Amino acid sequence: MKNIWPFSISFFFFACVAFIGPFTVLYYRELGFSGAQIGLLTGLAPLITMLSAPLWTGLADTSNRHRFIMSLTLLLSSLSMVLLPLLRSFLPVLLLVATFNLFFAPINSLADSATMFMLGEVKDRYGRVRVGGTFGFGLAAILAGSLVENYGLKMAFWGGSVMLFLGLLVSQKLEYNQSQKTTPIRQGARTLLQNRPFILFLAMAFAGGLNVATTTNYLLPYVKELGAESSIMGLILMTGTLAEIPILIFSHHLLKRFQPYTLVTLAVAISGVRLLLLAIINTIWLIFPVQLLNGLGYPLMWLAGVAYADQNAPPGLNATAQGLFGATVGGLGMAVGGFSGGLLLDVVSGREMFVIFGTIVLTIVGLVMVLGKRPYPQTASANIP
Repeated sequence: MKNIWPFSISFFFFACVAFIGPFTVLYYRELGFSGAQIGLLTGLAPLITMLSAPLWTGLADTSNRHRFIMSLTLLLSSLSMVLLPLLRSFLPVLLLVATFNLFFAPINSLADSATMFMLGEVKDRYGRVRVGGTFGFGLAAILAGSLVENYGLKMAFWGGSVMLFLGLLVSQKLEYNQSQKTTPIRQGARTLLQNRPFILFLAMAFAGGLNVATTTNYLLPYVKELGAESSIMGLILMTGTLAEIPILIFSHHLLKRFQPYTLVTLAVAISGVRLLLLAIINTIWLIFPVQLLNGLGYPLMWLAGVAYADQNAPPGLNATAQGLFGATVGGLGMAVGGFSGGLLLDVVSGREMFVIFGTIVLTIVGLVMVLGKRPYPQTASANIP
C-alpha cells in the first residue's frame, strides 16, 4: 500500500507530460512563431532545466526540506500552465515558459529520489512503480488528443495544470532520505562530476535526451506532415506508451541480470535505431509498429539510469545524483535537440531531421563505448559500467 504514493506521483507527472509535451510545438506554430523562435523556445526550456534541476535537488539534500521544495515546484508549475494559453506574443510566452521550466525541472528527480528511498531493500522494483507513469501518459495522451481536437490547443496546457495540481496533493505522502550528513551543493556536484564512469554515464544520458527532444517535440509535427489528425496522434502516442508496460513490470529481472550501465547503453542505441526507422516511414500506419520499440528505449534508459544514479550517489547526495541525471536528459540533451531541431525545421523535412538525430545518437553511443573500454581508476562510489 505504501508504494501507491510513488506510483501515483509518477502517474500524474507523466500525465502532465502527455498533455503538454506533444502539443507545445503545434501551439507555437499556431501562434505563427518562426522556426528560429520555436527553436529558441524548445531549446531554452531544457537549458533552464539543466541548471535548475541540480540546484533544486541539491538544495533539498542540503536543507533536508525535500517535501517543501517538491510542493513549491509543483504548485508554481501548475500555475504557470494555467496562464500560458492566455499569451499570444513571443516575449511573454518566452518568459512564462522559462518560469515554468525553472520550477518543473526537479519534480521527477525528487519523485525518483523518494521512490528509491521508500522501496528500501527492493529498489529493483522501481519499474513496477514507474509503470504508473506509463498508465498516466497513455490515458492522458488519448484524453489530450480528444480535448485538443474538440476544444483547441489551450486544453493541453490546462489539462497539464490539473495533473500537476493532483500531483501536489499526492506528493504530501512521499518520504525522503533525511541524511544526517549534509554536503554543500557545489561540493556534492563536484564529487559526482569528477567521477569518470559517472561522466560517461551522463554522456549516454545526453544522447538519450536528444532522442527525447526529437520524439517529444517533432514526432507529432512529422506525422502531421504525413496527414495524421489529432485523434490519430493520440493513438500513436498511446502505442508507444503501452510498449513500456512489459519492460517496466519485469525490469527487476533485467536489473538483476545486467548492470544498469549496460541497460542504459542498450536503450539509447535502440532509441537511435528507432529514429532512423521513423525517418524511412512513408505512411502513417507504419509508425505504429515502430512505436513498439519505445518500450526498449526511453523507459529502459530511465529506470536503469535511476538505478545507476542511486547506486553511485555518495552519502546524502541521492537527490543530487538524480538531479544531474535528470538535468542531462531533460536539460542539456533536450536543449541541444530542441534548439537545433527548431533551426532544422526551416531547412529540412521532418524525415531528414529524424535521420540526422538518429545518426548523432548512435555516434555518441559508439564513442562512449570506446571511451568506456579505456582503463580508469576505481572509486568507492562508482560501479564499473
